[in-house]
Amino acid sequence: MEKPLQFDVIASCSTTRARTRNTYHLGLRPGVELLKKAKGLHNFMGWKRALLTDSGGFQMVSLLHMAEINEQGVNFESPYDGTKSLLTPEKSIQIQNAIGADIIMQLDDVVPTTSKDNERMEEATYRTTRWLDRCLSAHERPNEQNIFPIVQGGLIEHLRKLSANLHLERKVNGYAIGGLSGGEAKEDFWKMVFLSTQMLPGDKPKYVMGVGFAVDLVICCALGADMFDCVFPTRTARFGCALTSSGQISLRHKKFRMDFGPIEKNCSCSTCKTYTRAYIHQIVTSEAVSCNLLSVHNLNYQMQLMKGIRESIKVNKFPEFVQQFMINMYPNKNYPQWCIDALQSLNKTLELKNLLRHKLKPIHFILESTMMYKQFWYPLLFMVMVLKNEIKV
Repeated sequence: MEKPLQFDVIASCSTTRARTRNTYHLGLRPGVELLKKAKGLHNFMGWKRALLTDSGGFQMVSLLHMAEINEQGVNFESPYDGTKSLLTPEKSIQIQNAIGADIIMQLDDVVPTTSKDNERMEEATYRTTRWLDRCLSAHERPNEQNIFPIVQGGLIEHLRKLSANLHLERKVNGYAIGGLSGGEAKEDFWKMVFLSTQMLPGDKPKYVMGVGFAVDLVICCALGADMFDCVFPTRTARFGCALTSSGQISLRHKKFRMDFGPIEKNCSCSTCKTYTRAYIHQIVTSEAVSCNLLSVHNLNYQMQLMKGIRESIKVNKFPEFVQQFMINMYPNKNYPQWCIDALQSLNKTLELKNLLRHKLKPIHFILESTMMYKQFWYPLLFMVMVLKNEIKV
């Protein structure tokens, strides 16, 4: 049977392991019927590359005050007009089949990572697998779209292992690691990522949901993750912040008033080629275009970061890339303890040339933001980086 997604390892590092849309919102606006008439979201958006859609499960956390969860599904109150709607695993897949994304997510039962209710976490872990089976049964386009199961279990090790093992029994082409990046301590975050990537097969993509900080991306790649999504680059742009190789800067600060250099020297983005820090500082709190300019830069920064990871793997230099990244980001060598612990879990330290020991697969990426900038691959709302994979559709 023809597979809708092919995953090829095109390069690896000898010393290391190392566009997304939301189904719930698309189901409400523009709605399934319009998407069917448009022959899917690719045509509706004019987007010819890969698309990934979330199932709507995250809204159980972000819109918890408007949702009621039971075995049948999730009863939501629309944030637009207050109408009630029931999102079931079958309905989620029906919407995603109409959307036509290349990678689609199962509907999962999401519990905030900071929850102390272990009984509820266990219930959600088992329910996520039951809902996975309902999603797989309802899937009408298996030769065109991939369903990724979502590993749940919160910060409870045995539940994470249970969830991964249950999902491994199903025939799928990739896996997501969910229920993280929800306010938990970084020390807990990286351990759950590493535990999950160790259990999932190396020849299939592994997608850590909700990750977008630069250091998180680099460390998670080292731990064996392959894909990420996050609104961070465009969300932080709305607050006047730019991402650079030495960290985040706020262009609202008065020290940039007379700074006539680009946001970052040698940056290839159109913002840095055209505008100065002083100009953006002048408009950042008064003109909406500043959000666009900073979004262009921030997404280009993320793209170049991923390109650097990819190229370093191709020439077997990823450990050196990690070391230089950390030196640039933390020139005083005041590295976050969780980064040190994560890398030491791979039997090496930040100061050694050979930092890590597990294998990485090659890296490719897809980006999304709030604007339509096709020259940077920017179609709509979120960002997803498909790392260490070559995805052919």
